[in-house]
Amino acid sequence: MAEQFTEVEFAGHKVKVPKGGYYDRFHMNPDLDEVAKDPAVGNIDFFRRIPKVMTQTRVGPTWAPNFYYRTSNVQALMLAPMKRLRSMLPTPLEPLRALPGYGLVALTYFSYAVCDNDPYDEVSVAVIIRRPSARGSQALELLDSIRRQSFFAHVLALPVDTEIARVRGVFGYQLPKWIADIRLDISSTVSASIAATDGSPDVTLTAPLPALRRVPSQSHISTNTSIGLVDGEWRQTSFQTNPMEFAQTLFPRDVKLDHAGGPISQLLAGLGAEKIVRLDVVKDAQMVLYMPRPLQGHLAA
Repeated sequence: MAEQFTEVEFAGHKVKVPKGGYYDRFHMNPDLDEVAKDPAVGNIDFFRRIPKVMTQTRVGPTWAPNFYYRTSNVQALMLAPMKRLRSMLPTPLEPLRALPGYGLVALTYFSYAVCDNDPYDEVSVAVIIRRPSARGSQALELLDSIRRQSFFAHVLALPVDTEIARVRGVFGYQLPKWIADIRLDISSTVSASIAATDGSPDVTLTAPLPALRRVPSQSHISTNTSIGLVDGEWRQTSFQTNPMEFAQTLFPRDVKLDHAGGPISQLLAGLGAEKIVRLDVVKDAQMVLYMPRPLQGHLAA
């Protein structure tokens, strides 16, 4: 039976969402007791400690943060020449140096199976940057970020595959989002792909499935932050991840990354991102995405 849709309004835009879905039922302010009854969700204790707050945003008041109850993702962390990264970053953002002459680019495929604005997939291309007010050794900063599982980044591309996700991202966060066909499958192997806007192939990642590790919920929570301009002012947007089944491989072998010439292929080529230094496969995780807020600390002049 074909999925039915209903029309909702966000930031003055009329958008179709699944009828009876989370957005239609809760409008970003879910009853967690009702959510807990969904067999696709699993344990939601992680979210019960994070209150939803009616927040004033550039598109008016909205409930925040955004809850992602069941997610998975695959990330390829790649080396790229510092010169290329600096040319692609807005001033005064500075790429975080990983090796002499090289910084890091993260290509991430996300699949959000259950979330407040209904299921969707997303691809992110982001440059790892120095945190605000950071001074001194970049090597020590990198080691500290790895130890704390906390990185700062600037997002260069963030295509999605549903209109509600695009509209919320563009108008709520001023993120570089567009509609694309995105697929992520973590089963006996790892397969992730994104198509160009005309439907032709863009970037495809395939890899053997690494040995996954299962951990208790809330035992490995990490916080990452993206920094970007919102209405001409620097803002930071944080998201917390609660991984429960995952694997991490340094200098992975047998990872195949095919570029077919679409916008993500062109962006990675412009960044000079080629050598994969780490592959992260997260089969089961929960996430919380906050609204942009004023920058804490100062960017280098």
